[in-house]
Amino acid sequence: MLVLRVIFLFFFIIATTQFLKATGNGAEPDTSADGSWQSDIVGGFTLTQAQFDNWVQGGENTLAWQISFDSNFIYRAKKHKWTNGGDFKFGQARIGGSGTQKSSDEIRIESVYQYTIGAHVNPFISVNFQTQFTRGFRYEPDTTIAVSDFMDPGYFTLGAGAGSNPFEGFNTRIGGAYKITVVDQFARNLTDGERFATEFGVSSVTHYRKRLTENMRLTTRLEVFSNLVSFDDVDVRWDVVISAQVTRYIDVRLNTELFYDKSVSLKRQLKQVLSLGLSYTFI
Repeated sequence: MLVLRVIFLFFFIIATTQFLKATGNGAEPDTSADGSWQSDIVGGFTLTQAQFDNWVQGGENTLAWQISFDSNFIYRAKKHKWTNGGDFKFGQARIGGSGTQKSSDEIRIESVYQYTIGAHVNPFISVNFQTQFTRGFRYEPDTTIAVSDFMDPGYFTLGAGAGSNPFEGFNTRIGGAYKITVVDQFARNLTDGERFATEFGVSSVTHYRKRLTENMRLTTRLEVFSNLVSFDDVDVRWDVVISAQVTRYIDVRLNTELFYDKSVSLKRQLKQVLSLGLSYTFI
């Protein structure tokens, strides 16, 4: 199943690239009735390897890799703005004789339509989807326990409200939202037999991007959802990425991700990744 998903993702990216090249890649936004597309697809690959032979100070042979694709497609026409984005990541690591373990796994797709009525605040509608490619495990000393899988859980969030872009690089939106959490074998904190958790509430998404130096950039995104039932029942996802371009094709990234969803785990989840690898812009 993983191979099929990766193959599908590869051909989807290639097809999208060819379509956008044919329709005018890289065109500047305009206000004509026909509008224009802006597109960006960046692929990354990181590899870490360490090997020890009769090394008296000790150490474990290590091999780790990650592949990622970040995409952004924006359509503008007069007062209309349609933004589509996708983030795809998958990586594995082998440390010593412990076998291959998954180190990263993410599928995140979002589409936002915004209609311009004023200088700062404008209405929007959005749909967001999040899941992972393959099964995830919790590794314990004597056993391996499956804890997640493709669409288990999966998240769909439909939203509508108002958004604002007060200055360059910063945008935020807030509004009503309908969130659907899909589970199968790994249902947590749900009644036995339940496979869907649905919630109405308020959602907020804030995105900020700033160039710190000529070759260094900060990107952060904060997503908050509350069903307005209790103060401690708030879903949070906060991503922070600091990237530095070393050469045209080599970059360094520090990525931290904080995640909390009571329907999945009663504890907050935190991930931090520091990577050096190849980066290539397809379009």
